Parts: sequence; C-alpha cells; structure tokens
Amino acid sequence: MALTTSPGTPGPPPAAHGPATAALGLDVGASKVHGVVLVDGAVRAERRTPSRPGLDGVVASVTAVVAALAADVPDLAAPGWAGVGVGVPGVVDPRTGTVGHAVNLGVSAPVPLRDALSAALGAPVVVGNDVDAAALGAAHTLGLGPGADLAYLSLGTGLAAGLLLDGRLRRGGGAAGEVGHVPYRPDGPRCACGQHGCLELYASGSALQAAWPDAGGAPAAAAVFRRAAAGDPRAVAVREAFLDAVATAAQTLVLTVDVAHVVLGGGVAALGEPLRAGVSAVLARRAAGSPFLAALDLPGRIRLAPDGRVAPVGAALAALASPA
Repeated sequence: MALTTSPGTPGPPPAAHGPATAALGLDVGASKVHGVVLVDGAVRAERRTPSRPGLDGVVASVTAVVAALAADVPDLAAPGWAGVGVGVPGVVDPRTGTVGHAVNLGVSAPVPLRDALSAALGAPVVVGNDVDAAALGAAHTLGLGPGADLAYLSLGTGLAAGLLLDGRLRRGGGAAGEVGHVPYRPDGPRCACGQHGCLELYASGSALQAAWPDAGGAPAAAAVFRRAAAGDPRAVAVREAFLDAVATAAQTLVLTVDVAHVVLGGGVAALGEPLRAGVSAVLARRAAGSPFLAALDLPGRIRLAPDGRVAPVGAALAALASPA
C-alpha cells in the first residue's frame, strides 16, 4: 500500500500561508470520485461524481471533479495548487505512479495513472493507496498532531488497514496493513487470495451482504444492525459474528504494532456509534478473562472515522507533503 511520496514522509504538514498550502485531494472508488479542496488544513470545497472504469475512465472522472472544484474556488486556479493527490484501491508503484490490481476500477495490469492524470490536469499529481490516504486524513481530522499513531481499519467491500506509526506511513513492500488476509477460521471458505477463512470473509461489507442478502434495498450493514436492535435473533447472530471478526482485526493490529488508536472507517462505519460500541464490547469481554489484554485497554483505543471525507483529505495532504 504505497503512496508516491518520499520514504518516511510524515503525516499532516504544518499550516503555512499563501497559495502553496492549497491542494486538491480525490478518492477514486468503484462507484464515485470524491474530491475536496484543502486550504491551510481546512476543506474549502467538496464534489462527488460517478466514476468510470479503466484508465481512460478514471482520468475522465477525476478531470471532471477537478474542473468542478476549480470552478467552486476560482481564486485557486491550477498555478496556485501545490498539487493534486489521488487515492485509489489497488497496488501503487511508488517510483512510477503506476496502479495495478485495482479490479473495482476495471484495472488489472499496471497502468501509468500518475502520468496520465498529470498530463490531463497540467499539475503535479501524487497517486497513493486509498486506505493509506484515509489514515493520513483521519489523523489530521481527529487533530492527533504530527506524531499520530493509528491504524485506519477500512470496513468496506474488503478489509484492510492504513498504518500511521509515530506520524509516518508504514508501507512495506505492498502488504502492510493487509489484515483482511490474516486467517481467522482456518476451516472456513476459500478466499480470493487463495487461503481459507480470512478475516475479510467475516469482517467486511461483503461479508454482511453474504450473510444478509435480503436487505430490501438498504445496505446490509444497516439492515442487520436495525433488525438486531429490534431483537431479531438471526440478525443478532449475524451482527455478533461480524463484531467478533472486526474486534479480532483491531486486536491483531494493536498486538502487532501497538497503535494508540484503531479508527473504524469505510462504508460500514456509517453505522456510527453502534459499530464502535459493539466492537469495544467484544474487546471488553475478552479483557475480562485476560489481565494481559485488560492492561492494554483495547476498548479505549477504538474510534470512529470523524467523517466521510478522510480519504480525499488524506490524498490532499500527501500532495502537500510530496517533494515538488
């Protein structure tokens, strides 16, 4: 999960004055492109548009959002931008800005996304993994400061974490934060990665959809939690199984890198406080039987993503932090 910034790039840069502190950040997903203009650390404008598949589709979608944002903030035309940051699902090459394995975007073989976007926009572009960008944005929005220490656990179609350790993104060789592919039920079904019973099969929006296909047009997560709150025993069983798997992902992150905060984000995090409280309750029950876990205060480390803009905000921060 590599951002195309220099090794050891810190988290949110300090605010300064003048146009160089303005950047555009975009989060490119399977269904939409979400963009913001970030000026001195604050969101000045925000736009969304449906996304299109393939390299040409992504470039066209991003270009449309950037044009709309530029119209919203005409005093910050392209020469005044410090850059454009783009977060995408998939594997990003930090040297070339190519993106591969982004199947939700209709991209399998590596494509030169950074160069294509830079040529289309006439501005410097930083391309990074969307979950890494969200980790930066979450730390900034939560006001955790330059030494922020957190894991952003993205509960979406899949399951992955962005790791911001002492203010620096941990990228590794591309597998950092792939907690979704930690085996959870070794006798479980086969995962797309080739293993069996991976956490992603139990702690994701897709897992809830598979367990509750009759959501009546509503998101499966919302339907399950609503029915469980009403006392439906089947929904309670699905909810508790999901919360146990999410709690295991959070516990794994704390026990491996001892992050101060595990921030729950992604589409499922729209559940809000019932999700945070449910995960914390599972961890509290585990701690009740383990002095070791009790000493770690796992429930107290669980937080919700502050809003739905952390990914584009983080992408803009990555653009600001990138060398010119």
